[in-house]
Amino acid sequence: MARGKLRIYLGAAPGVGKTYAMLSEAHRRVERGTDCVVAFVEHYSRPRTEVMLHGLEQVPRRELEYRGGLFTEMDVDAVLARAPQVALVDELAHTNVPGSRNAKRWQDMEELLAAGIDVISTVNIQHLESLGDVVESITGVRQQETVPDEFVRRADQIELVDMSPQALRRRMAHGNIYTPDKVDAALSNYFRPGNLTALRELALLWVADRVDEYLKQYRSEHRVSAIWGSRERIVVGLTGGPEGRTLIRRGARLAEKGAGGEVLAVYIARSDGLTSASPKELAVQRTLVEDLGGTFHHVVGDDIPAALLDFARGANATQIVLGSSRRKAWQYVFGPGVGATVARESGPDLDVHIVTHDEVAKGRGLPVARGARLGRARIIWGWLVGLAGPAGLAVLLNTVHLGLANDMLLFLTVTVAAALLGGLLPALASAALGSLLLNYFYTPPLHHWTIADPKNIVAIVIFVGVGVSVASVVDLAARRTHQAARLRAESEILSYLAGNVLRGETSLEALLERVRETFGMESAALLERESDIEPWTCAGHAGFGRPAERPEDADVDVPVGDHVALALTGRVLPAEDRRVLAAFAAQAVVVLDRRRLQEEADQARALAEGNRIRTALLAAVSHDLRTPLAGIKAAVSSLRSDDVEWSEEDEAALLEAIEEGADRLDHLVGNLLDMSRLQTGTVTAIIRETDLDEVVPMALGGVPEDSVELDIPETLPMVAVDSGLLERSVANLVENAVKYSPDGEPVLVSASAMAHRVEVRVVDRGPGVPDAAKERIFAPFQRYGDAPRGAGVGLGLAVARGFAEAMGGTLNAEDTPGGGLTMVLTVRAAEDRAEPGGAADVRALDLAGDGRPARTRPPDDPDTRREDPAPTERQASC
Repeated sequence: MARGKLRIYLGAAPGVGKTYAMLSEAHRRVERGTDCVVAFVEHYSRPRTEVMLHGLEQVPRRELEYRGGLFTEMDVDAVLARAPQVALVDELAHTNVPGSRNAKRWQDMEELLAAGIDVISTVNIQHLESLGDVVESITGVRQQETVPDEFVRRADQIELVDMSPQALRRRMAHGNIYTPDKVDAALSNYFRPGNLTALRELALLWVADRVDEYLKQYRSEHRVSAIWGSRERIVVGLTGGPEGRTLIRRGARLAEKGAGGEVLAVYIARSDGLTSASPKELAVQRTLVEDLGGTFHHVVGDDIPAALLDFARGANATQIVLGSSRRKAWQYVFGPGVGATVARESGPDLDVHIVTHDEVAKGRGLPVARGARLGRARIIWGWLVGLAGPAGLAVLLNTVHLGLANDMLLFLTVTVAAALLGGLLPALASAALGSLLLNYFYTPPLHHWTIADPKNIVAIVIFVGVGVSVASVVDLAARRTHQAARLRAESEILSYLAGNVLRGETSLEALLERVRETFGMESAALLERESDIEPWTCAGHAGFGRPAERPEDADVDVPVGDHVALALTGRVLPAEDRRVLAAFAAQAVVVLDRRRLQEEADQARALAEGNRIRTALLAAVSHDLRTPLAGIKAAVSSLRSDDVEWSEEDEAALLEAIEEGADRLDHLVGNLLDMSRLQTGTVTAIIRETDLDEVVPMALGGVPEDSVELDIPETLPMVAVDSGLLERSVANLVENAVKYSPDGEPVLVSASAMAHRVEVRVVDRGPGVPDAAKERIFAPFQRYGDAPRGAGVGLGLAVARGFAEAMGGTLNAEDTPGGGLTMVLTVRAAEDRAEPGGAADVRALDLAGDGRPARTRPPDDPDTRREDPAPTERQASC
């Protein structure tokens, strides 16, 4: 069965019209006779969206009970049983209610696609996993509900639903997105013009990059070599000279003139030995181009103009920036130079900029590169001189007689010229032809193929020997020059590869991209298998074309051991390139092993951390829990004793001791369980608008009534918190402060609002904590100073900070003026919740997926579910 096709409507923010566009597409398909159903779409009481659902078949949803509430999710089994041609599934990044078939909605969609059902869905740009940090830097809030970029990139169609920030704000003001009571908060927070503009740019650039990938793939599949100037790409040709910095800056300025401009600096390592780039200067230029937002590329090419033009056309560049030649005037006799050749052969679709600089005519420039050894043109000229030269010289000497010695010197000159131009074979042909002509025309008896004088025989033999010797020396020199240049080019590439390793560039895909770029291939892939009978799998690949699935299918394959191979497609490379390819392949295997070792190290680190926590928990259980258990056991044993008659007062005291021990045991176990939840990441905050004066007093139940003073103004704004986690945090802080405060000095719990935040301060007059230990006291199982052993397991402050951070807040310690310690718990004011599904799901509008208002969300929405907090009264210790 063929896999279904996925179409995604991508938006920059809630309310741009993704769901409306999706439903409009559904109506168009239904009118064309397509079997289209609504698998899951929320209209959120938006009239226009609700109207669009009319006339479309809706698959009944599955009802799930969770924590006493009833929720609905997409019924995957029902959709599969219905088997429509097209299914509409809203909110791609949605998290399903526990008990659902899959944890995420995009995983449900995978099953539909695998069953051959086409799916149309929606998602906002902030839900892409790779953009979490960027969105957080824009809005100040971390997105919790995300979808892997790879799933979105694999979509067959991605359509951007765009709207200007001004138009979106007008829609918001008209009440088309949220209810009137939420409009003002939305316009002043998440829907600020700056936020919307930045998110819109992020969406446009992401889609543009995706379109660029489609374009590269199309050009590669159809072998399009012509340049399509869809965006400005400036290739800067570098020689390794000091003028490269000027060229890079000029290229960056050209790129800035057009939106989405890109700079690609390229250094071409020649194999003819005529250049000597400075590795230090290249390193400086690489850093410069990367600082300016460009990329640095290193390729090999015997013909520099051709290699540069091939690279530019392969990258679909629109402009090339080159520097004026550094050669002196007399050096132009060796050729027109790279700049002139590139300008002549670039064609009408590629602009070439020749930039002046301070190094013009101050050094040796770059003539046009010739062949790997002598070049085809030189060999042709060598054969022409070697064959036509002696014949022409014989015709000339038949009219002017200079004597046998002079005639031989002239023929020797032609032979040397043939050797210098074409190498050994043309010189041998010239020497043989010249000796025959000398014998026939100039050696007595004339016009016969015999030689009368033995001296003439010696002269002709010497002539042939000198010609062959000169030709051999020239050919040997060409070979040695080629070998030296080749080795130098290989050393440059290997040095560049080593530099990447030293710079920490250990991405396997980046390394394979360098291999592909260096040798001008279409794709490069690292293939591996477990054994000889197992199929090959791709550990990583780079390039435009489809990577080879087996080494046998590749144009070039370099085995590394028995079960790993580097496979390249595009063209067949000469055998001498395999030495460098072997180095790249070995490095790729090292990178792959390093990546896997790093993954294993991370897993081992997590296991070690978990083992440390378990060890500490066991230590706490064996020591700190023994005291209350011993007290309970002693009191129970005393009550059950038949030897002693206990008075009512004694029995009451023993029962009170049992109750206190049980409460203490409950506090200790509660903190242990809370820390276990924090360490395993199973605590997720349910964010609601809450009044502090409703939560904080409930946190004081575990301390004596006269030990705390409360100062919570009624004018404070509401806070966006999880009331249970906030209560637990404050309870731990208060109990910790009471424990260390001197008798008669009550702990002060106050609150104040400042800059869209609300601070809760717990102030004690105890001994205080030095600055060096203020962070250490928040670590698990830490007690400061001379705290008694039975005072707790040292988890109270760690749990309090963990709960605070789970709500998107902070907890820090400060000195109390006059002595003591102040704990400052900072949480967000409700008016400052700026973005759907932010850090710990803190949200101003409580948006989910496509912007669902808070009032439409059930009391315990699964998008913000968490583990049930432990009982609210817990002992705190540090």
